[in-house]
Amino acid sequence: MTCYDRRDLGLLLLRLGTGGVLAAHGAQKLLGWFGGGGIEGTGKAMESMGYTPGRASATAAGLAEAGGGVLLALGLATPAAGAAAAGAMTGAAAVHAPNGFFAQTGGYEYAASLGLTAAGLAITGPGRLSVDHALGHAVNRNWMVPAAFAATAAATTVIVGARNRRVRKAAEGKQEQLFD
Repeated sequence: MTCYDRRDLGLLLLRLGTGGVLAAHGAQKLLGWFGGGGIEGTGKAMESMGYTPGRASATAAGLAEAGGGVLLALGLATPAAGAAAAGAMTGAAAVHAPNGFFAQTGGYEYAASLGLTAAGLAITGPGRLSVDHALGHAVNRNWMVPAAFAATAAATTVIVGARNRRVRKAAEGKQEQLFD
């Protein structure tokens, strides 16, 4: 008989809550559920935020959120799931950063909270109340944590960096137009 402790229950609650929220956000982007724009609407929004091409950006963000969220909730492939979700939230935080920290002013508070929780779960592991545990941690090995974060950090740096350069260039162009 397996004995579960408070830590396992706490990790389960964190995984279900964070994973559920991320999965719902991803479903908004991918499927238009819960009032979301689906791929087309989200793609247009992504373009306006500097993520191009918009449709591909919407698909990638939606898959990272929905896929990462479902896998986190299940406690399956936890390092990859948490890293993917954290990367997606880094992209969201980049959009909200000019508005400051707090969500009430459009800041990055919410994205940071979800991203840091997902990252923490990837590092800590899913606990014993998880599919990873039931599978003997076949897709949750210690080496997978740094590998998942390295891959996500590289991809996120390229994507967010390119977006930030496009946004800066567009802002400089608007500023030049004011002085013409």
